Amino acid sequence: MSNKKVLRSDHFETLRMTHKTETGPRFNEFRPADILTVVFASLLLILTAISFKKVPSAGYLMLIYFSIIIFQILLVYLSKVNKLLALFRDLVFPVIGVLIIFDSLGLIVHIINPQDIDYVLIRLDYLIFGNYPTVYLERIMHPLLTDVLEVAYSTYYFMPVALGIAVKLKGHNENFEKTLFFILLCFYLSYIGYMLFPALGPRYSIKHLQEKELGGLLLSEQIQNVLNLLEGVKRDAFPSGHTGVALTVLFLASRFAKSLFWMLSPLVLLLILATVYCRYHYVVDVIAGVVLTVVTITVGELYYKVQMRRKHG
Repeated sequence: MSNKKVLRSDHFETLRMTHKTETGPRFNEFRPADILTVVFASLLLILTAISFKKVPSAGYLMLIYFSIIIFQILLVYLSKVNKLLALFRDLVFPVIGVLIIFDSLGLIVHIINPQDIDYVLIRLDYLIFGNYPTVYLERIMHPLLTDVLEVAYSTYYFMPVALGIAVKLKGHNENFEKTLFFILLCFYLSYIGYMLFPALGPRYSIKHLQEKELGGLLLSEQIQNVLNLLEGVKRDAFPSGHTGVALTVLFLASRFAKSLFWMLSPLVLLLILATVYCRYHYVVDVIAGVVLTVVTITVGELYYKVQMRRKHG
């Protein structure tokens, strides 16, 4: 009789452990980057719901944020089906999510903070330099330089993807997951900055002070038109997301893709110069972008240290 009880007990314990293995650790299938996207989209969803009557097309925005959350969750499981879906989860969906969220900011930024801070940034620039940097840079303005810097500025949209592909091809999943997390963290932190400190940027706010038009040879006007079409007026000057993301990409490349690091280094330097020369940002925005990179790396490394302690503790 006692032997039967022991056998039954062992049987039930085996079933309990099997059930726990099958259902318990599913949350562990979410990478830090997946959780980050779900959390940030949820935050935007809640903010939109709270200010529903004030936000233009609030229902549409809530549907967008909810869809991002659902698709992210589904992809965690669907990525097991085949390699194509896994690749979509790794490289395509993060890009789509970032672009969609960024495009939505134009409708909610002024709901969070209706006061633009351009006047503060203009004064800070003038206090530091004794001049308006975008106006001062007219002294070195040249059509060829303008074209080069506009191209450098636009590489911002490709740098994170290039890094992701480079790290992915190396086959180190942990490095790729960390890269993806850090880049998304930098994007989302910059978006929080836009909501808290909305600013148009010098190309709009002090256009009347510029003595020369920013003209190029062949490419600058076309690039400006495309950027205006893609970005519109988002009040996304502070901090400089271009600076923050580019420097974060450069930091990650120095760790996980050395050859790409040396290729990107001159581009990043040109990109940072372009932010002011091409009148997209104040110098104070660029300084804030550097701070954004430091915060991203600090928070990201701290998060991973805590996760490692939990994993091995």
